[in-house]
Amino acid sequence: MSAVLDRRTALLPGRFEFLMGLYAENYHRLTRLFAPQKLELGDYISDVDDGLPVHLVVQECHPYTLELELTYGFVDAQTGRRAPSAQLRMYNDAHVAEALHCHPGRHLWQVLGPFTPAHTVFQHRLQMNGFLARWLEYLAEQGHSCGTLERVAK
Repeated sequence: MSAVLDRRTALLPGRFEFLMGLYAENYHRLTRLFAPQKLELGDYISDVDDGLPVHLVVQECHPYTLELELTYGFVDAQTGRRAPSAQLRMYNDAHVAEALHCHPGRHLWQVLGPFTPAHTVFQHRLQMNGFLARWLEYLAEQGHSCGTLERVAK
């Protein structure tokens, strides 16, 4: 019998491979949606007249990475910041994008604690990046695109 049939699990991707695939999908969705690699540092708004303007902030641009914040125009009454919010990092050389955190001003260790088990960190990353994939898909369905993106003058 072949090795493939003997190891049926070899046909299925592992959880790490699934997460890396999600990162790749998010990169391509984000690139098709807003092409942030072509944008200068600054704030941008995409408004498709649905009452939910999307804010994209290009925070840092390095040769191989791009730091972004993606959020709606809602302001959270408790924090005074726009919500929901996702802090993103795009790796242009590897063609992957990951949601670093979805809590404004908080890093992963602040959300999960200082000595969090690896499994919990992995699950949290999977949830954040799954949310990002669904959110980007929703934004595209609503009509957001490079064509609706306008730079905010400061």
